[in-house]
Amino acid sequence: MARYKVIVSDPETGEAKAVEVEGAHAVPLIGKRIGETIDGSVVGLSGHKLQVTGGSDKDGFPMRPSIHGGVRIRSIISGGVGFHSKRAGERRRKTLRGNVITEEIVQINMKILEKPKKTKKPKEVKKEKKEEKVKKEAEKKETVTKTEPAKPGGKSSEKTAQPA
Repeated sequence: MARYKVIVSDPETGEAKAVEVEGAHAVPLIGKRIGETIDGSVVGLSGHKLQVTGGSDKDGFPMRPSIHGGVRIRSIISGGVGFHSKRAGERRRKTLRGNVITEEIVQINMKILEKPKKTKKPKEVKKEKKEEKVKKEAEKKETVTKTEPAKPGGKSSEKTAQPA
């Protein structure tokens, strides 16, 4: 039975969340390709739309979008996923995984494309909150004590106004 560690990242906030998916919940992921969109309920994020962005297999070899199928191959590459050249024009033979999620994949990387829309509060509630704010401000103005103005060129006095 397939078992995946799914990393879901949110591009808006920059946060990432790791979720373990196994058994019947993992079956909808098998056969998906890098770039495909899936429903977030598969990983416990109902109402979200997720896009598969990559992953790695049981031995740590990365999935590469340009390799078709669920195969592992040794390919000569000059850059991109799986290799970053130190010199201009450098090419190396690297072992890479194809762009299809199989049972040999261990980690799947995804990003959030759409979030569920938040429901707006009724306007009546907003009006009530506004009225409460006005009442609180009025109460604050009444309770403020007046202080004597500071004497020019001298130290300020710490006396408060005395009721007559």
